Order: sequence, then structure tokens, then C-alpha cells
Amino acid sequence: MEETDRAIVAALAVDGRLSYTDLAERVGLSVSAVHQRVRRLEQRGVIKGYAAQLDHDAIGLPLTAFVAIRPIDPSQPDDAPERLAKLPQIESCYSVAGDDFYLLLVRVESPLALERLLQEIRTAANVITRTTVVLSTPYENRSPKI
Repeated sequence: MEETDRAIVAALAVDGRLSYTDLAERVGLSVSAVHQRVRRLEQRGVIKGYAAQLDHDAIGLPLTAFVAIRPIDPSQPDDAPERLAKLPQIESCYSVAGDDFYLLLVRVESPLALERLLQEIRTAANVITRTTVVLSTPYENRSPKI
């Protein structure tokens, strides 16, 4: 990826709502050139989409936890992500190295809701869970250095 595209991606990572005019000013190109480059970056999959960053407390999901999972029977098919995809409380699913197979980022409304979700996860995917509750979040969704 060339330097101008890196500058475009870096600017959009900080503020995905930048207008093409503002973006063009930041990277020193015409509006049409920026529009064309952004479209190409989207087509290539460099830019996967745009999303609002939410205040989870404000929307009633103040409890964040990481749930590590591993199968009860490792000889069974590795299909936990598919089995858990229907649970909306799971924000992200990461395949990881180490003792666990996957790490889930979950957001729920209360400790009781977390307990219910853990039972759903165990039942749906036939897994053992290990949970870490987040106490505070000094930062997240930081823009990468590009």
C-alpha cells in the first residue's frame, strides 16, 4: 500500500465520518482522486466498513468480559464459532494459540446475565469456559499506526 493510501486509511481510522472534501485536504489530493482511492481501498478489502463507536453503559450493557473457551472433547469438530454466532451478546470471537481455542468478547447488562450467557455458551458449543470480567477500560478501539 502506498503512502497516500496509508494516509487516507489512517485519517478514516480516526474519523470514519470525514467528508471527501476534508479527507482530500488532509492528504493533499483532489476530492475526486480521494473518492476514487477510497472506493479502491473498499473494493480491495482494506476498508471493511464504517461503524459508530458506542457507549456500552449508555445502551444498557455495562458489563464486559472475556470468555476463553475450549472443547470438552477435542476430537469433536471445531465448529464453536458457528454454534455461537447466534448469540448477540458475543461481540467478537478470536481464534487463539495456547490452552484455549477461542477468546470471546461479550457485553451484557448484569452479572446474572453473564451467568446465563456462560451457560448458553457451554451448552451450545459443548465447551469449557474461563471468564475474566473487565473492571474498567482505559482505552479500546485505538487507531493502528499505519
